[in-house]
Amino acid sequence: MWSEPGAFEVAPGVHRIPLPLPNDGLRAVNVYAVEDGDGLVMVDSGWALDEAKDQLEAALGTLGKGFEDIRRFLVTHVHRDHFTMAVSLRRLFGTKVGLGLGEQPSLRHLMRAQEDGNVADLRKWGASELAELWIKVMHHGDRGAAALRDYEEPDEWLERGVLDLEHRKLEIVPTPGHTRGHVVFVDHGAKVLFSGDHVLPHITPSIGFEPLRPELPLGDYLSSLRLTRELPDLKLLPAHGPVTDSSHARVDELLDFHEQRLEEIHRAVSGTAFETARKIGWTRRQRRFDDLDMFNQVLAVGETAAHLDVLVERGELTRTAPAGVLEYSA
Repeated sequence: MWSEPGAFEVAPGVHRIPLPLPNDGLRAVNVYAVEDGDGLVMVDSGWALDEAKDQLEAALGTLGKGFEDIRRFLVTHVHRDHFTMAVSLRRLFGTKVGLGLGEQPSLRHLMRAQEDGNVADLRKWGASELAELWIKVMHHGDRGAAALRDYEEPDEWLERGVLDLEHRKLEIVPTPGHTRGHVVFVDHGAKVLFSGDHVLPHITPSIGFEPLRPELPLGDYLSSLRLTRELPDLKLLPAHGPVTDSSHARVDELLDFHEQRLEEIHRAVSGTAFETARKIGWTRRQRRFDDLDMFNQVLAVGETAAHLDVLVERGELTRTAPAGVLEYSA
């Protein structure tokens, strides 16, 4: 099982370390310890949980390393399970943290505890009852204090280019879509792609679930997939799931999946994104929308809206906004 604890060498000097997630269907997040000189560079960091911290420390110990040997964190995106452990360990060890420049607006929005954009989005997608439930569940307690506790700005904002480490070079490639500032890292020498949540081996990442949703997140994601396809075919080192041998093969599958999903949603279009989401199946098991938990219902409505907006952009649907609620029709 890919989520079992440990440190697993997946390329010379590159070790995959799965860390636990709380009550999450993803089970674990992979972080990668990259040997560089006498220290380590970490790609992603995990969620700032005591259990995850202990598991990371134990895994590093099997490599003869400790937290003090981590020279820097390179984080693929701002989601909590990738970024917050880096913030926590920096407070203890002063470790340098890098994050994609495109995440700057979302991170600053989070840190200021500004209005949750998910609420306004759900209302305009015709899911007002779901929006009220989201407020009740997600805004219980002091959200502002939590944001200030878990998030800080990075030491460096990463842009496209080549990052010179002590004995390695990593190419930074912005891949907006899952989030607006997502980046992947390519080690051409080791022939590996640290893909974060951009390319996952068994599931499709959520699209546009972030504090400041861009205008066309699925359009951004499809463009990023095509950009990734132009890279060499590399060993895929994902944030969730096992390592696989061909980045190209999985990118092709994801592009095909979203084209099929666009066709399915075009056939099912029924007024609002919420109404349309209730007419289609979810997950590989084709579960009914009403059988999903609240969090996954929110993701499902957002995913549906993202596909509907691409169909509008392509001229296959029209979109109107009577009374502020978006309505789609063929």
